[in-house]
Amino acid sequence: MEFKCIQDCSQCCIEREYYPSKKFGKIGVLILPEEKQRIEKLARQKEIKINILPRIGISYEQNEQPTVLAYQMMGVENNGNTCPFLDTKTENRSPHGGYPCRVYVDRPLACMAFPLVQTEPIELDEKCKFCKEHGFANEGLNSEMESLLKIQTKMKIDAPYIWRFATGIGKEEDKNQIKTGWILDE
Repeated sequence: MEFKCIQDCSQCCIEREYYPSKKFGKIGVLILPEEKQRIEKLARQKEIKINILPRIGISYEQNEQPTVLAYQMMGVENNGNTCPFLDTKTENRSPHGGYPCRVYVDRPLACMAFPLVQTEPIELDEKCKFCKEHGFANEGLNSEMESLLKIQTKMKIDAPYIWRFATGIGKEEDKNQIKTGWILDE
């Protein structure tokens, strides 16, 4: 079955999750260091306010400041949801009926890779509406696979310490559990 977006769905651009646990807050869209300036420039050109935070860092010593391996673009809502580039105010819908992306042609690699999830073996994201309804896809994922492989190549590391950045962002009722700043990945 060929993968394609489902009618009236922009779920992947709206819902953010706590990862790897609530302590870290909600995560944003993965932005590689070489994408960061381009994404910031797109936001300025379109007069869209964005918030990019670190996501993953590495260090060779436990007591040194991590070097950022990847960033994350946070959602615009207080709870961390909704990509700033998703045009939720328009009457014009995307070809599949969802809200259109204002930077679709120039979107980050992570968006291009969706709904593939970096697991062993690579799987489809269970939160994707298509994946929920059909369970699998064996066609139409070539560009997504290519994007995921580019990300995987950039994420290969040899440093002994991996850090995750806790965003401090999430639902109001979870605020007492959410941390902010770098946390050593145990």
